[in-house]
Amino acid sequence: MAPPIDLPPPPEDVVATGAPSSPPPRPDDDDHDRRAAGRTFPCPKCGADLTFDPRQQELACPYCGNMQPIALEDGADVVEQDLEAALQACAAHRREEQGLVAGTQEITCTSCGGTVQFVGTLTASACPYCATPMERAGVHDSPDRLRVDGVLAFQVEDAAARQNLRTWTKSRWFLPSDLARDGIQAAFVGVYLPFFTFDAFTANRFSGMRGEHYYVTVGSGKSRRTVRHTRWWPVAGEFRRFFDDRIESAGSGLPEKQMDALEPWPLKGLKPYSPQFLSGFLARTYDLTLEKCFRSARRHMEAELEADVRSRIGGDEQRVLSIDTQWSALTYKHVLLPVWLATYKWKEKPFRVVVNAATGEVQGERPWSALKITGFVLLMAALAATIFVVVQAASG
Repeated sequence: MAPPIDLPPPPEDVVATGAPSSPPPRPDDDDHDRRAAGRTFPCPKCGADLTFDPRQQELACPYCGNMQPIALEDGADVVEQDLEAALQACAAHRREEQGLVAGTQEITCTSCGGTVQFVGTLTASACPYCATPMERAGVHDSPDRLRVDGVLAFQVEDAAARQNLRTWTKSRWFLPSDLARDGIQAAFVGVYLPFFTFDAFTANRFSGMRGEHYYVTVGSGKSRRTVRHTRWWPVAGEFRRFFDDRIESAGSGLPEKQMDALEPWPLKGLKPYSPQFLSGFLARTYDLTLEKCFRSARRHMEAELEADVRSRIGGDEQRVLSIDTQWSALTYKHVLLPVWLATYKWKEKPFRVVVNAATGEVQGERPWSALKITGFVLLMAALAATIFVVVQAASG
């Protein structure tokens, strides 16, 4: 059994409900649906629990150093799924929000026997008692849930994420002096978050008006001035556009702007799903249904199509009168993407930062120094006043 180590408090989705016992209790058959054994990956050399190593891209033993490649099924690949067929299947039983992850489930740690309660959509964590990686078996491949098609494995280690956070902190303007001096002190938690990606082929016909500006001089003397006018021309056309991997968050609990700012994701690096990639990290399944995510993706794609139409209309101004879009070749993928999360406090107020664990991109919340902002405003006002005086003196 792996020796216990100090851990940060478990996330709110993980609740310790029973102290460890030795040996771990075996659940009765009648109790199996309520209490199940968490999935772990024991080291074949020493028996400790293997965790995924972002640097080596393999399972690693933190005690004996043994490395073990990720075991994938023969012929496994990341495959696009038929969107229309999936939407029809989802509409038939409407069980996405009432499936295996609804409510709570108790998991018995196979190392120390402690009982942990998983709440909501959390599917992988660590035992609060002994740090053993635990996965809620069967959730990601449940028939009531859309299977995970691909995993973008952690590539940025904890130490690299911390260095990127230090660089990000130093680049923030008007940060309170203590944070600017000492940096952000926070513990990172690695988590896989659920996303859907969508592909679509569009055939588009549009009509609109192109406006071209011209200028006319009117009046005389002091009343003389230039007036802008616009000539309008009718424009129509058609074009095709393919959308590849339009990505939508399927529920992370994080601000949408933060998640959008983490893009782009290197989706070419997706691997076929294996629970071994999740070992040692938190993981969630989706809160938002495929249908809701596609509606959001379609709105984003339609906005991009309108921008394409305006570009094709050209001129100085555009009026879009109609866009007729035919959608085809609709596919999706359900993927898990890696992030490092950290929360820190300043003057008792919590702030959250998030790091793209595939690219190292940092986004987050930060406090502002009112004193520094006031000083900057006064400096700019003084500079503007000086410039004004110099210009006035030169012109006089």
